[in-house]
Amino acid sequence: MATNNTKINRRQFLKASASAVVSLAVVGSAAYYFKDKSSLREKGFLRPPGSRAEKDFLFACIKCGLCVQICPVHAIKLADWNDGLSYGTPFINPDVQACDFSCDAIQCAETCPTAAIDFQIFKRAGNEAVAPLYKKYPNGDFPRDMNPFKVQIMAMKRADKIGEAEIPNPKQCLAYNGHGYKGTLGHGNKGELRPPGKTERIRIEDTQVNREICDLCVTYCPLGDEAIVLDKIEDGKFLPKVKEGCVGCGVCQMVCPTNPVAIVVKPVDKKPQFNV
Repeated sequence: MATNNTKINRRQFLKASASAVVSLAVVGSAAYYFKDKSSLREKGFLRPPGSRAEKDFLFACIKCGLCVQICPVHAIKLADWNDGLSYGTPFINPDVQACDFSCDAIQCAETCPTAAIDFQIFKRAGNEAVAPLYKKYPNGDFPRDMNPFKVQIMAMKRADKIGEAEIPNPKQCLAYNGHGYKGTLGHGNKGELRPPGKTERIRIEDTQVNREICDLCVTYCPLGDEAIVLDKIEDGKFLPKVKEGCVGCGVCQMVCPTNPVAIVVKPVDKKPQFNV
C-alpha cells in the first residue's frame, strides 16, 4: 500500500507541477499584456485629486471603492477589466462628470485608507493658507467679512494638479468664431455641478443658458480667473486662455456645448515618490 500511495503522490505532484507551470505562464502573459496597457490615460481619464504618481498609485490602491461611494457628484468610477493593471482603480471621466470640488473637503482623499489618494497635501495647503490669519487674530476674533474656512477650502482646491485644460482645435470653439450659445449647458451629458459662489448643485441637462459670446468654461470654473480667462483675439472673437492656476478638474470640458468639445483636460504626469 505504501508503494501505491507513493506512486499516487508522485502522480499528483507531477500534475500539480504541470498546472502550476501553465498557470504561471498564463499569469506572466497576462502581466505582459497588462504592462503596456494605458487605456485610462489614452481615454483622457483623470485620477481623483491627491492621487499619487501612476506607478505609486497602482501599488497603493486596494480597490476598496470608498472614494466612489463618498463623492457627492458621483464623478469617480472604477476601471473595468479591460483597463489592464488599472482594473478596479478609481478614475474620473471629465466628459461625463467632472470633479467640481463641491464637497469642499476633498472627501475622496480624506477617506482613502492607504493614501493612494493623499489627503496630507490638502491638509498642508489649507493649514498654510490660514496660518497668517490665526497669527494676526490669535483669539479667532476675525472680522465679519473674513471667513478662514473659505480661505482654507480654496487653498485645498488649488493644492494638486491632476490635469491641464487645453484647446487642441481653436476653430472648434464657439467664442473663437465669435458665436454665442443658447441652449442646455454641456453637450448632452447628465452630470451636475455647483456653480462658483452658489450653495446648491445644478443638473447639466436641466440648465438653460444664453450667452452672446460663449464663455461657459470660464463662468463655471471652480477656481475662476486664476485658472482660465477669455482672451480677445480680434473684434468679436475670443479664445479661452488656460492659466497656471488650472488644476485639471474637468468642469470646463463637462460644460462645453460643442460636440466634440473644444476644450479638453489631459492628465498630467506626476513624479513617483517610491522606488517600486
